[in-house]
Amino acid sequence: MSPPFTGPSRRNFVKGLVGTASFWMYAGHTPWATALAAEAETPYRPTYFTDAEWQFLEAACECIFPRDDAGPGALDLGIPEFIDRQMNTPYGRGELWYMSAPFQEAAPNLGYQLPLSPRDLYRKGITGANDYALHYRGKLFADLEDQAQIDMLTAFEGGAVKFGDLSARTFFEQLRTNTLEGAFSDPLHGGNRNLGGWVMLGFPGARADFMDWVDQYGPAYPLGPVSISGETA
Repeated sequence: MSPPFTGPSRRNFVKGLVGTASFWMYAGHTPWATALAAEAETPYRPTYFTDAEWQFLEAACECIFPRDDAGPGALDLGIPEFIDRQMNTPYGRGELWYMSAPFQEAAPNLGYQLPLSPRDLYRKGITGANDYALHYRGKLFADLEDQAQIDMLTAFEGGAVKFGDLSARTFFEQLRTNTLEGAFSDPLHGGNRNLGGWVMLGFPGARADFMDWVDQYGPAYPLGPVSISGETA
């Protein structure tokens, strides 16, 4: 695995990543902002992941996207919450893809090639990762020291580790992709808390019009980001 996304290297890796989202409203026209503000008053409790899975997710996401001098980390940004929310959507249940056989190694442009939905992939992958940690380190992944966690994720990314018939690399890539999505999606999805990911990028968010600045190279955009719900940094 490449070193954790720290300092300038992390900024270069994610430079230009942006997310888009539809505007969702509760019945009765209550904005998402109101709902999220109410939920923020109490600690988030996962609705899909078990306690043990949640501990792994928090540790692994923070390992992939750590807090540093350049910006907030996965826990600051609510990335585990974002992933948990996604597991209870059509995406998490695998309803957005063709999920019938045959399944085979193929180029990405040929579509999803696993019999596992994302939620099933996480369940099997986290179990495999914790079993691997117990076998080789004598502890669950979340209980390991930071460097041991990095070494283990490096092994997963390398492709040699298997969790039964599931490649650890496949699981790692799913986790890394969702971690980055959680860092830079609109906050209404549960991640990018306090718009910290967008502040880090200098991304203006869902502002209606900033075309006057598109061709201005050099000057910093003077306004902070705003979310679809109207939240500002």
